[in-house]
Amino acid sequence: MYIVVIAWLYVAVMMAAAEATHVNGSILSAIFTFIGYGLLPVGLVIYVMQSPARKKRRQALEAAETAKQASKSPTGSSSSNASDGS
Repeated sequence: MYIVVIAWLYVAVMMAAAEATHVNGSILSAIFTFIGYGLLPVGLVIYVMQSPARKKRRQALEAAETAKQASKSPTGSSSSNASDGS
């Protein structure tokens, strides 16, 4: 996946360079070209492609948190302790 991102950014840099060196072009238009054709689309594609990994990481953290909470509290003893004091 990263080879496509690198290639796309290379094309966007070349487009920006062509824009900057054109007779009617400017550095500002080259910057906007790079942002509009390079950074924004690549950022969106990376965000979408990483969503399964983010979901898996979030589920693993939730499972670890659940296991941590289950290991801290013994099963059944917390309710019997509350009723023993009365």
